[in-house]
Amino acid sequence: MRLDSQQLPITETSLSSYFSKRLNRYAKRFRPPPHEDTCWYLGSLLERFGRSEELFAYQDGQMTLRPLALLYSDAIDANNARERCLMLQQLGDMALFLGALFPQRFTRHGILQDYFIGMGGSAYDYLADNAKANRHIFAELANTFTRMLEMVANACSSTQHLSTEEVLALYQRWLNTRDPVIESQLRALGIELAENELLQ
Repeated sequence: MRLDSQQLPITETSLSSYFSKRLNRYAKRFRPPPHEDTCWYLGSLLERFGRSEELFAYQDGQMTLRPLALLYSDAIDANNARERCLMLQQLGDMALFLGALFPQRFTRHGILQDYFIGMGGSAYDYLADNAKANRHIFAELANTFTRMLEMVANACSSTQHLSTEEVLALYQRWLNTRDPVIESQLRALGIELAENELLQ
């Protein structure tokens, strides 16, 4: 079943929490599922890149998207290990974000998803050995980068897949509250409510 996310009420207090919940739901499809810390990290990443100043760089009087290859070059030329790790983290995060959400745009320019997998996976692999914190997260991101692309793409999808249990829980909430928002969600799922149910 598919439900348009625009019809869902927003109940989360932050984008990070919203995305983390969607990522955790999708993570259950994998065996073994990704670590909860990794889902939290990805939720924070999506919240951060939800702000344009975090994704784009200001250069020559305009906002531009810095190419991953230049970020890699900057990391190689870094003055110290801390600076190198910060640059590689930005590289890995951008590769994951762009590769998950805009693959068709880059394919039209001859940049295939393997490019994002190579750049992002290598950046996270370095961080798994050299970062001061979150090494276990970076290791999982490096080792399962393709899966992470799928998870991020799904978490940002405009449609939401609800399980039978979730649909039944939604229906039960509507029975208890008669909330018109929930009613419209049920109708969007193709569930027709009988007149006697509406009048109760």
